[in-house]
Amino acid sequence: MYKKIIVPVEMGQLEKGQKILAKAKALLDTDGEIVLLNVAENIPGYLTIDLPPDFIGNSVKEAEERLNALALEQGLEPHVMVRVGSPAREIIAAADELGADLVIIGSHRPNLSNYLLGSTADRVVRHAHCSVLVDR
Repeated sequence: MYKKIIVPVEMGQLEKGQKILAKAKALLDTDGEIVLLNVAENIPGYLTIDLPPDFIGNSVKEAEERLNALALEQGLEPHVMVRVGSPAREIIAAADELGADLVIIGSHRPNLSNYLLGSTADRVVRHAHCSVLVDR
């Protein structure tokens, strides 16, 4: 059983987040904590001219609200974190900062681009300092 589990959730795949959260609950110690994490990717400067000035701030606020709702749906006290940056880097940094002993991350079937560039789950598995469970 695990004391602190990080569950990264992509806003476009909340149903996968629910599935992963259920697994996290099953693996959690009675006095453990699950942290729901979302990473909003940085937007290149040349694209920001076409976006409202508060786009990132609104995205972070919306992600916090949706993650809180997801936790409450699962009967958990919400422990939510939203970070901005590269998803793999921010997931690993959050796990290190919070002293997590497990990250449960969703993945999809690899395609050619994953073999050339690597997916977020692949990067987390390779570089995390704690155990990582990948859910397909």
